[in-house]
This record gives sequence, structure tokens and C-alpha cells, in this order.
Amino acid sequence: MRAPRAGRVVAVGGGQVLMEAGETRMELRAGIPGTVVQIIPNKGVVIQTAGGLVQGVWGNGRIDSGILVNLADTPESILTPNRLDVSLRGSVILAGLVKDADTLEAAAELPARGLILSSIFPSLLSKAREMRYPILVTDGFGSLPMNSAAYKLLSTNAKREVTVNAEVYDRYTGARPEVIIPLPISSDPPSPKEVEEFASGLQVRMRRPPSMGMVGSIVSIKPGLTTLSSGLRASAAEVKLENGETVTA
Repeated sequence: MRAPRAGRVVAVGGGQVLMEAGETRMELRAGIPGTVVQIIPNKGVVIQTAGGLVQGVWGNGRIDSGILVNLADTPESILTPNRLDVSLRGSVILAGLVKDADTLEAAAELPARGLILSSIFPSLLSKAREMRYPILVTDGFGSLPMNSAAYKLLSTNAKREVTVNAEVYDRYTGARPEVIIPLPISSDPPSPKEVEEFASGLQVRMRRPPSMGMVGSIVSIKPGLTTLSSGLRASAAEVKLENGETVTA
């Protein structure tokens, strides 16, 4: 009788032979350099790293890492196929807006290890999901510039190794697509808060027109409920934007 697979005999009796099959090794990429701080039995591990983090609003479900190359001269830049050449092979590309499928295909032919975009046309989402490299969108759909906070952090860390985890956004679990930039540190930073409460001085990003994508700081929290321009009554704050304008949001 031939055993169905390789292994070793651990018990014999009752007309049966009990075998222990050999282990199968599987490579699971962490995606980031760091330290294993916790083992989750039968599931995985928790890896701790320090660095910069940019969260996006949409991802195509892929993950990879590579050297970050900045092709976005400004937060409003548009990425076109003619800007993608062989020198970008294996890199993560910081770009702006993508308007056509040819650009996504050109990045795949390099191949790139990731695209970080400010925005993307809704008609390209199906094509973006087909790409085998991660695509992360920081701000939304249509023709939107990258918010200044994300652009500054990413552009000033060009030529560093980054990880693009273009996880699909899940509002129920809180999972978001994100870019992780591991950075050297002299001491461990404080643990992030589970919940961040709005308070004076806190930096925020506007998510609704006409100030969508702009970054500012909370000046004060308004007491009670405020009637917004939409007619809704809700909790609100005075926010001073980077351009000096103060708005209620």
C-alpha cells in the first residue's frame, strides 16, 4: 500500500496506520519592515513599525512595496503614459490624476509596484481593479488635487522604501487603503489613540465642497447644534484653512 503523501508513521494498531504528514512552507509577505510584537494563534502576527502614514479613500485590493518616485510636480498633476518609462520599473509612483486606461496599462507594462493617485475617473475603477499592482486614491473621484498634508508627506519622502496596502475601504471595520513610510527613530513614539476627539488646534481635512480636500486647524468647537449651508442642524466647528479663510464645518 502506498501512502498518499510523504510523512512519518506515528502509530500502528487496529488495522490502521496513523501518519504525520510533512509541513508545507508558505511565504507570507509582511509588506513592511518591523518587529513582531504579538502572535495570533492560527491567524498571523502583529508587526510594529514607526514612520509616516497616509490613508486613502479607495484601493484596488493589492499590496506591494518599492522605492517611491515622485512624478507629481504639483498636487494637481495629471499622469499620462508618456511619463512612464523603463527607469520607473519596480518603483512606487506618486502621481496626480489619471484620466485614461492607457496610463494604467503603461504602468503595468513597466511593471510598477504601485500607483498613489490624488483622484481617478469613476469609469476607470473596473480597470484599476484588474491591475496586478496596488492603486491607492487619496482624495476621491473625478478631477481632484491631492490634499496638501498627503502631498507634503509623500513628496518629501521620495526615494524611500514605502509600502502601498491598497486595501478595500470598509466603513464597518474601519479598514482603509494606506501608504506606510518606515522611518528611523531614536525612541518609540506614543501609541496612537483609539478615538481622536475634535478639539481646538487639531488639524483636519475638509471632505465636502466647496473646501473639499483642503487642510486646516480647528479654531473652536461651536456649542449645541449649528445650521449648515445644506440646511442640516449638526455639531460644527470653526476651521481656519491654509489659505487663511475661516469656515464653519
